[in-house]
Amino acid sequence: MKKVLFVCLGNICRSPLAQGIAQQLSQKTNLKLEIDSAGTSAWHIGEAPCDNSVKVALDHHIDISQQHSRTITNEDIHKFDYVIAMDKKNKTDLENFGFKNIYLLGDFGEYKGADVPDPYFFDAFEGFEKVYSMIELCVTDMIQKIEQGNLK
Repeated sequence: MKKVLFVCLGNICRSPLAQGIAQQLSQKTNLKLEIDSAGTSAWHIGEAPCDNSVKVALDHHIDISQQHSRTITNEDIHKFDYVIAMDKKNKTDLENFGFKNIYLLGDFGEYKGADVPDPYFFDAFEGFEKVYSMIELCVTDMIQKIEQGNLK
């Protein structure tokens, strides 16, 4: 069973959404994946995803409300086959922590390596919907590549 870790800064907005979307897609396609998420910071350890992330996920029939923020660990370096960073800063932080072969979520889909913006700093809920759509497209492409054996 392949293992996927999605990583953002606080593990309360983007990476929980990516985890929820990936879990739903892997269930729909019967792809056996272990999926988790974490943050590079310890700011929100133990907290549930932010309210707007929970709401936008529920609007798309995904419940992420039971997830809880955690930080990356040394064990994660060896446990996960695929480590997916939400932006270039997260990727750099992961490399500095000791991770290798990190993907940017924006490398998938049609985004050509773009960062997934952090909606935590957006004023309006519409920003969360835009981020959700980007994550969904990228995760869908990533899951297809794993399924086809095109992701090393």
